[in-house]
Amino acid sequence: MGVVSDVHGNLPALEAVLQALAGERVDLTVNLGDLLSGYVQPVETADRLMGLGWPTVAGNHERQVLTFGPERIGMSDRVTKELLGERHLDWLRSLPATLSPVPGVLAFHGTPTDDLQYLMHTVEESGGARAATLDEVLDRLGDVSGFELLLCGHTHLAGSLRLPGNVLLVNPGSVGWPAYDSDEPFPHVMEAGTPHARYAVVDDVSGSWEVEFRQVEYPWEAAAAFTEGFGRGDVGAALRTGLLP
Repeated sequence: MGVVSDVHGNLPALEAVLQALAGERVDLTVNLGDLLSGYVQPVETADRLMGLGWPTVAGNHERQVLTFGPERIGMSDRVTKELLGERHLDWLRSLPATLSPVPGVLAFHGTPTDDLQYLMHTVEESGGARAATLDEVLDRLGDVSGFELLLCGHTHLAGSLRLPGNVLLVNPGSVGWPAYDSDEPFPHVMEAGTPHARYAVVDDVSGSWEVEFRQVEYPWEAAAAFTEGFGRGDVGAALRTGLLP
């Protein structure tokens, strides 16, 4: 099974991941949300993803595009909302917050109940983001009994954690936006460190779920040029390096 997340409208990165996934011969690919907002090619990315028909959950940016008014909406969501057509918005409205693409697997964006909460990281008032403790992860997950594989995104950082009961938790990293900063709940940065498009491949051929992480090159200069057309040179720099300028 292929696992992707946080495409953020970066069609060149998505196309590179699609080409790589074709070589993996996966039987299913699951998309964990934050699909379009990112200044690159939101409309073209929406068309591509709609055509693929992957099992897909909504992320916080889908919710924000659909529900935030002008006084709250951020620039990337506003730009995306202005460009999308009604059929794209209808597709976003159809996406669930969680789904089980196959028995025993649960997919969501942040946590099963909160698309804005980090699951595998904790942000502190001093010190920024750190790896979450096992107790923190378990508390945020709540009751996920009956699932052997949990798939999350949102942080843009790839990682996995083996939970009690041999349950595997996987974040594939971001396809299309390798670094960002945020003020919530406290100021912090999340940086992948390189500009590659990231995804994961999971399988249970061994009798329990295992994960392999992938990163692929793509024309990030072209993606960065789109963002600069919106006056977002900072985003362009992050796409080129995987680091904040």
